[in-house]
Amino acid sequence: MNKKALITWGGWDGHEPDSCAKIVKEILEKENYSVEVYDTLEVYEDSENLKSLDLIVPIWTMSEISNEQEKGLLNAILSGTGIGGFHGGMGDSFRKNTEYQWMVGGQWVVHPGGIIDYSVQISSDDAIVEGIKDFKMQSEQYFMHTDPGNDVLATTTFSGIEGNAPWIAETVMPVVWKRQYGKGKVFYSSLGHVAKDFEVPEMKEILRRGLLWATR
Repeated sequence: MNKKALITWGGWDGHEPDSCAKIVKEILEKENYSVEVYDTLEVYEDSENLKSLDLIVPIWTMSEISNEQEKGLLNAILSGTGIGGFHGGMGDSFRKNTEYQWMVGGQWVVHPGGIIDYSVQISSDDAIVEGIKDFKMQSEQYFMHTDPGNDVLATTTFSGIEGNAPWIAETVMPVVWKRQYGKGKVFYSSLGHVAKDFEVPEMKEILRRGLLWATR
């Protein structure tokens, strides 16, 4: 039987959530997932349906989530539904909701210098990044607050030059991680500001593998 996935997209348009949702849907359908896509958070209120899913991919930047919606989402993950996603779709969502951020394992803070050239270092031999070499990105480099309990798979190092922030020079920041939240598996990659970032093959492959891993 095909795995069942749910994609929700919305929030700030600058992250191109609609276009990114279509890309993720195509990735999952190539892996024979049955995928439902919604541009509303109301679907999180159906807790029994969420618990029947194998994977949730939120592509929802900033905005707000109701208590009922947050509870439905988090309870589904606690019960074993997997969740995976990338930057603003998952790591800069619902800034008032610390329980949600605890589940994700981090929260976006700032991107010094905006769109810049930077490198990603693979820091693990985990299957999600196995065989992938260090690679370059031209995008936003994300400074995040992260959970020290995350299983970090890739990192980036800040120069302190971009954004005129010398105090963060040589800071090594997690970029890709996986973790548990209750019985659910959680995968997060901060790579993916807009749809064009999916043209970097390493970025897209890491996300593909991470979503497969996070699936129940």
